Amino acid sequence: MTLMTGNDYLDSLRDGRNVYLGGERIADVTSHRAFRNAARSIASLYDALHGEHRERLTAPDRHGQVTHRFFKPSQSVDDLLSAQDAIELWSKMTYGFMGRTPDYKAAFMSGLEAGADYYGDFRRNAVDWYKRFAGNGLYLNHAIINPPLDRSKAIHDMRDVFVHVVDETDRGIVVSGVKMLATAGALTNATFVAPVASALLEPGKADDFAVVFFARMDNPGLSLMCRPSYEAAATSPFDAPLSSRFDENDSVLIFDRALIPWEDVLVYRDVKRATGFYAASGFANLYNFQSGIRLAVKLELMIGLLSLGTHANGTQQFRGIQAALGELISLWHLLKAITSAMARDPVRTQAGVVVPKLEYASALRIQVPQIWKRVRELMETALGGSPLVTVSGAADLLDPQVKGLIDAYYRGAALEPEQRIKLFKLIWDATGSEFGSRHSVYETHYSGNFDQIRLDSLTWATRFGQLADCEAFAQRCMDDYDASGWSRGPWLHG
Repeated sequence: MTLMTGNDYLDSLRDGRNVYLGGERIADVTSHRAFRNAARSIASLYDALHGEHRERLTAPDRHGQVTHRFFKPSQSVDDLLSAQDAIELWSKMTYGFMGRTPDYKAAFMSGLEAGADYYGDFRRNAVDWYKRFAGNGLYLNHAIINPPLDRSKAIHDMRDVFVHVVDETDRGIVVSGVKMLATAGALTNATFVAPVASALLEPGKADDFAVVFFARMDNPGLSLMCRPSYEAAATSPFDAPLSSRFDENDSVLIFDRALIPWEDVLVYRDVKRATGFYAASGFANLYNFQSGIRLAVKLELMIGLLSLGTHANGTQQFRGIQAALGELISLWHLLKAITSAMARDPVRTQAGVVVPKLEYASALRIQVPQIWKRVRELMETALGGSPLVTVSGAADLLDPQVKGLIDAYYRGAALEPEQRIKLFKLIWDATGSEFGSRHSVYETHYSGNFDQIRLDSLTWATRFGQLADCEAFAQRCMDDYDASGWSRGPWLHG
């Protein structure tokens, strides 16, 4: 097996998958205007694995397969630092605006072989899928959320909608139901389907829902229902420089009596293993690592845009504007510091691989939604309505008569009219467009809902004894004194 090139990747998408958008079945996502530029963006990542940066991006795994440095398990701090560099390099190719590039799911897949014993009778499948993933550099999405139709009902009472086993054959399991939200699903090679970690699966009642499996995107019985395409709506690169090439279309996966071969199954009718793999796999430790590195790259772009925008407005010397830029820079440094700590101060798992500490991952997980919300607030406060002071489209700049008016009245403090408009259209696409608004939703919710990510932090601190240590420290403080005065320490005889 060898890593895909960009052309190999594009060819892999031409497999007859059932992708639906705008009332039609998309015959070829690589040529359709709703997907083709995003597909090319991903293809460029694969080409980079074979280009001038291949030494920074790739390394052999224990089988001798050359793969992306984050696609294989790390054995040391140096491995994590190398993976960090590779993730950052890839992220810079999309300016941090593609959240589910192939290295995201590597956070789970890289440890699949090392932790294969967890899957019991399906151990061999875990090993084989790791080898295939690392060897070819497969692009996977995941779909772990049930549609929010009636949260008052138990999972096993939603048999008509949620993914579950409907039959079993010699060839595999037959599943039906819906899973969401498969970000970039139409552009991936396979999907990973499982219950969410917090799913309440009642033994004896929800066994049919306790399944974890892979499904190739051309798996018979699998259909993808896509949201509207921002790429298709983009009129030109000048008008929509981000959404025209980095739109990871989100889709709902519908399984209609889809046969999943036994070799693609990891967990079958086992309520404990179906959700326990999250903790056992190190996924939470690693996906937050990848996401934090990517978001730092995204902030690097936003800092540059804010600085250029304030210069264009002639406000760069205003105290409040400088304070906003300084705060944005501090958020960037915060992300860099946390991800650096995750790489340099890791833990070794029972499987013998090195992963970032879960407590660091948890801290980052809680901060990310707040950071991106603050980024948008700072951009909007510092720039005001400037991103709206543009023109309807690039065509206006190509019309001599209209161009004359633009040149006369759209000039800025530091930029020619066309460059000023170009800058603020990019800022708008990043923050205010439908694409930009989708990114706000993504950064806020991709890692879990507001309460759950905080409850997980408490659960992990309790499990690791950290909460008990804090309580003991507080008690130690109170033990220094009582109602009669000091009971110990240097204050006793003062």
